[in-house]
Amino acid sequence: MAEAGHTFLAKLGKKRLRPGGRKATDWLIEQGQFSSDKKVLEVACNMGTTTIELAKKYGCRITAVDLDKAALNQARVNGDKAGVGELVTFEQANAMKLPYEDSSFDIVINEAMLTMQSEKGKNKCLDEYYRVLKPGGVLLTHDVMLKQKDEAVREELSRAINVNVGPLTEGSWIQLARSHKFDQVETFVGNMTLMSPRGMIYDEGLGGTLKIIRNALKKENRPQFVKMFKMFKKNQEKLGFIAMASRK
Repeated sequence: MAEAGHTFLAKLGKKRLRPGGRKATDWLIEQGQFSSDKKVLEVACNMGTTTIELAKKYGCRITAVDLDKAALNQARVNGDKAGVGELVTFEQANAMKLPYEDSSFDIVINEAMLTMQSEKGKNKCLDEYYRVLKPGGVLLTHDVMLKQKDEAVREELSRAINVNVGPLTEGSWIQLARSHKFDQVETFVGNMTLMSPRGMIYDEGLGGTLKIIRNALKKENRPQFVKMFKMFKKNQEKLGFIAMASRK
């Protein structure tokens, strides 16, 4: 059975599994105005890379959730290794039914997950994010963006990464946030960097990139890596990323 694209890339050694890479995540963090007194929720934290970096840099308390038990176990190991085990809590939870009270968090951060939801799923997630944010809180999201509406590209992307995805245009992402009562929405958009050589070196460093390529070229990994790489290269003018800061 073919693996989901983000799981496959993580297996190859990729730590940054976001469409706009570190550049987009750094922009989001600037908009969040993180500090030690902020209470933060990261949804779909995967192996905890962003959560751990935030805890180390700002000393804030972060609750990080994911549905993947294996990823959460690795995130806990990573957090302890980084010395932030007392600041971060990794929990299994569903983004569409978060187990937290209303107005619990100053910041909710969610990268590269809404793209993978249906229209109904996106709406449920946004309802929950709005509910758990404090008044004046900010939702930080980072997703795949279609430069113009194109069903053929959406279907091709879904086949390549083995997940039925629903990326939107910039205008549609903004409208989605505003339809859930977020009244101030700022965006940062750009080209997809997930599998471009330049993007991988920027995100993973030269050594990390060489490790990924070495693993990708192994016989058992090569077919899926080539399929994904060709799809992203073919559609590089049609696919991008969007980072959004939406305030409650």
